[in-house]
Amino acid sequence: MQENDLKERAEKLRREALVKEIRGDFEARQQARRQIERGWQLNMNFVSGDQFCDINPAGELEEEGTDFYWQSRRCFNHIAPTVDTRLARLAKVRPTLEVRAFSDSEEDIKTARLCSDILRSVKSRADLDGVISRATLWSEVCGTAFYKVVWNFDAGRIIGTDETGHSLKEGDVAVIPLSPFEVYPDDLTAPTMSEVKSIIHAKAVPVAEIKEKFGVELPGRTVDDFALAPYSAASGWKRPQDGTRSPALEDREILIERYTRPNGTFPEGRLEIVAGDKLLFEGPLPYKNGDRGERVLPFVRQTGIELAGSFFGTSVVDRMIPLQRAYNAVRNRKHEFLNRLTAGVVAVEDGSVDAEELAEEGLCPGKVLVYRQGSNAPAFLDCGKLPAEFGEEEERIANEFVLVSGMSEISRNSANPTNVVSAVGLQLLLDQDTNRMHQAVESVERAVKEVGKQILHLYKQFAAAKRILRMTGTGGHTELYYFDASEISADDVVFETGYDRSPSEVKEEILNLLSLGLLKDGEGNLPDETRNRILDALGYGSLENARDISRLHIAKAERENILLAQEDAEADEYDDHALHITEHLRFLLSGGEQDAATKARVMRHLESHRRKGE
Repeated sequence: MQENDLKERAEKLRREALVKEIRGDFEARQQARRQIERGWQLNMNFVSGDQFCDINPAGELEEEGTDFYWQSRRCFNHIAPTVDTRLARLAKVRPTLEVRAFSDSEEDIKTARLCSDILRSVKSRADLDGVISRATLWSEVCGTAFYKVVWNFDAGRIIGTDETGHSLKEGDVAVIPLSPFEVYPDDLTAPTMSEVKSIIHAKAVPVAEIKEKFGVELPGRTVDDFALAPYSAASGWKRPQDGTRSPALEDREILIERYTRPNGTFPEGRLEIVAGDKLLFEGPLPYKNGDRGERVLPFVRQTGIELAGSFFGTSVVDRMIPLQRAYNAVRNRKHEFLNRLTAGVVAVEDGSVDAEELAEEGLCPGKVLVYRQGSNAPAFLDCGKLPAEFGEEEERIANEFVLVSGMSEISRNSANPTNVVSAVGLQLLLDQDTNRMHQAVESVERAVKEVGKQILHLYKQFAAAKRILRMTGTGGHTELYYFDASEISADDVVFETGYDRSPSEVKEEILNLLSLGLLKDGEGNLPDETRNRILDALGYGSLENARDISRLHIAKAERENILLAQEDAEADEYDDHALHITEHLRFLLSGGEQDAATKARVMRHLESHRRKGE
């Protein structure tokens, strides 16, 4: 009994020491990058329009004061529209993942098709476009963003219940966008994620959520550190009036997750989770999300602009802040000068008039001004004319915005200062803006490609049982695929990043193909099936279906293909047997013949079509 008590006490001391070590490690990483965080906060303030602030010698944000009470402090924000334009441009060139077969073998082709379908399905279910948009916003403003790719065991279809009666679900991938404030690497000089040995993911979490997930009850406290809860600011990205802290969050605790790569001590890596003074979890890295089944960090980095010798990138906002300060100064001094010209500056002899009344009311039109006899009458001072240097400096800074931001006037303001009138010339100007953003575009491509690899690795690890993949097929109909983990491979495929085309671009390509005659058959006719697909792509599918039911026959044949993978089905008398036979043969030639039972059922079904079509 005494021996067990000693073991329990030793284990308790070990856990307490581990919690202390992890918290100390987290605080050291916080302090090491404090200055970088203040730069991110400064960027966010400038984007939101709070531009009269700076970082003081102590490394904290502070409000900039005025030399005189009457000085104008208006903000003329050129940074926010530039960021909006860059985000719109990046959204237009957003990559989509396609998987190309590693070789020409049927096995690799089938694997590539399945992997592509899985990625398209996850993109729809996990709102991957929205995730990329939120991450890209962080990378454009702060210079860096992260994706956390995990397996959510509470997602997917219900497959049963446990001994307590709770529902068991098949699980699914979750892709979470993270701000740079939440991620703390062990090495701030690592140029890539692969050179980071460990990462801490920390954020302020409600204690009720911690109790629900880990079964540990914590007292909670007030968290007012901006870096740990950047999403919570009640006023968006603006700082509170004291200029240094974010709004306080009640009943929270800092959840610290430390991920460590596999090493000599921990061959499978290490995951340790701490909240308050409690060790919530410790064990190996949970995901085999690396090449050949290795366990790696479940984070993907995306940067706006790479910065040499730094883990965190920089952004175009950093480069524009000095210009924005200068532009605000010029515009405000210009307005002050114009105010002097319009309101005037009055010279008054001491004691000649009621100075307080004159200061309050000014010299309004029709005012009767009484001044002391024998003294000089009040008069306006000559303020001169607005110097031309104001306009020249304002124009020069505006031109520098274009140079520094990489966004020309045609992209930001829909203006054409070059007087180019041809469509080709205008498109070349837009392409030049895209080329200037190539580094940001390339970073998004790399990040999305790595996210796709980790998604497939997690499906390979956790999709053990037979799963159903629901996909939207041709014409908007739902298609079902049955697969298991053995059919997935993220190592023997080649990832390609394409781009989503706009509806207008798709329509233009279809019309060009029609004009070239490439969609006609060998006899120069346009087959009904091709015509239906063209109308569907052009948005007139319902118009064609109203007078031609061939699309409905094809949809019925596709549903029968799904049914034939499981059981026999007989052809109906009212079927268009020619269309059905074509679709069933397409199903066989697309891989259905590899399953002998399925092939036999399809062959019997085809025979029933031929028999009833005679």
